[in-house]
Amino acid sequence: MNMNSIRVVIFDCDGVLFDTVQANKSYYNRVLARFNKPEMTGEQFAYVHMHTADESIAHLFPDEKEFEAAQKYRKEMGYDPFIPEMIIEPGLMALIKRLKPEYKTAVATNRSDTMPRVVEAFELSDAFDLIVTARDVKRPKPHPEQLFRVMEHFGVGPHEAIYLGDSSVDEAAAKGANICFVAYDNRDLQADFHITRLEQMVEILGLSSVD
Repeated sequence: MNMNSIRVVIFDCDGVLFDTVQANKSYYNRVLARFNKPEMTGEQFAYVHMHTADESIAHLFPDEKEFEAAQKYRKEMGYDPFIPEMIIEPGLMALIKRLKPEYKTAVATNRSDTMPRVVEAFELSDAFDLIVTARDVKRPKPHPEQLFRVMEHFGVGPHEAIYLGDSSVDEAAAKGANICFVAYDNRDLQADFHITRLEQMVEILGLSSVD
C-alpha cells in the first residue's frame, strides 16, 4: 500500500476525535428517563454509539408513537448540556497541525444535528476542511456514501484517501469505499492498520514525528 499517494485524511468523530462514552450515555439515558424507561443496556449502548440519533431513538423506542414523542423531546432537549462530558482525544490538535497543509482533513460521522455545536464548543472549525454528517447524505454509515462525498469534494480516488475509525460501521464504510482503513483502539476490526494513539498516524503516513 503506497502511503505517498494519500492526499486526504478522514476521521470518524465519536471514539476517534473524542471520548464520548459518558456524554452519549447521559444523552440517551436522559431521553429514556423522560419516558420512565430504564437506562440503556450494554447492547443498546453499543448500538447507539455507532448509529445516527434517528436510528438510535428508533432502536430504543420501537413503538411508533413513543418514537415520535422521544424524537420531539430529544430535539427540544438538545446536546449542549452533554458537551462538557466529551473529552477531546490526546494528540488530536498536534496531529492536525502536523497534517496541514500537506493533507486535506475531513470528518465522516453519523452525528447529525449535534455536530455543529460540538465543532463550535471545541473551536474545531479550522481543523477540518470538510465535515460530512448523517444529515448530509441519504445513507449514513455503514454505507460508504459519506466517504464518497468526501472524495468527490476533494477530487480524489480511493487510493488517495485514508479513513480512521473505531467501529464496525466505520470498517464497513471504508470497505465499501475501497479506501485504506485505520482502526483506532479496536483490535476486533479488520483494518489495514491498528493504532492506539493518534500520533501513530504520522508513522503510517511516513511523516516526521508530531511535535
